Amino acid sequence: MNTHTTVDDRKVVSRGEWDKARKAFLLKEKAFTKQRDALNRERRSLPMVKIDKNYLFEGPAGKLGLSDLFEGRRQLIVYHFMLGPDEGEGCPGCSFLADSIGNLAHLHARDTTLVVVSRAPLAEIEAYRKRMGWTFPWVSSYGSDFNYDFHVTLDEKVTPPVYNYTTAQEYERKGMPWFMQGEQPGTSVFLREGEDILHTYSSYGRGGDLQLGTYNYLDLTPLGRQEGWDGTRDLDGLGKNWVKRHDEYPAAGESADGTCCH
Repeated sequence: MNTHTTVDDRKVVSRGEWDKARKAFLLKEKAFTKQRDALNRERRSLPMVKIDKNYLFEGPAGKLGLSDLFEGRRQLIVYHFMLGPDEGEGCPGCSFLADSIGNLAHLHARDTTLVVVSRAPLAEIEAYRKRMGWTFPWVSSYGSDFNYDFHVTLDEKVTPPVYNYTTAQEYERKGMPWFMQGEQPGTSVFLREGEDILHTYSSYGRGGDLQLGTYNYLDLTPLGRQEGWDGTRDLDGLGKNWVKRHDEYPAAGESADGTCCH
């Protein structure tokens, strides 16, 4: 007979009982994988919109049009990074996601380019990129309608704000008006068909979860994200606000205020 003990409300059992529970959960994981495959197929079949506006960007090599961002490839993924003019530092959450961008050779092998776009002037982008040590392509949309048209810069003086396909009035009814001003994160996807550029997909909010490598690793662990929601404990009382820029975490042996914690 097995003696059950518990750790954080989870049973500690024999290997045989663990195998039984794990195999039962594997069936659910496989069902979820098949559901995700089906969702991906449906995403690929969504209708597309032809881009007729001439957007202008600036990169280290000079001025660029939207077609130039493809770098000769057929597909383009744009990550809308929250860094507006005169903000100095990029959003910690966007920086968290940017740290998950890996070697782009794998995307290039599938005829796909990834570019990060922010509304800050290029000099401000380059200063923050140098601080963070990133090497991915990152261009400025400063002075362009691009961020407004793709609903990642929200300013009612420019255009009625819509984020994640939700209007300001709808967010206000939900008690979430803070979404409706300033820079917001998102991802947009484009396809080239001859001379035409087609907008195929955009996602916002938690749509970026799949791009967050750290979160996906944490989701494999028994303690999870430790943000105090979805059944996990809040490790440090900060909820989802625990994320910092990678050069702002305390060094080993230090507390959050930089003092020794021994």
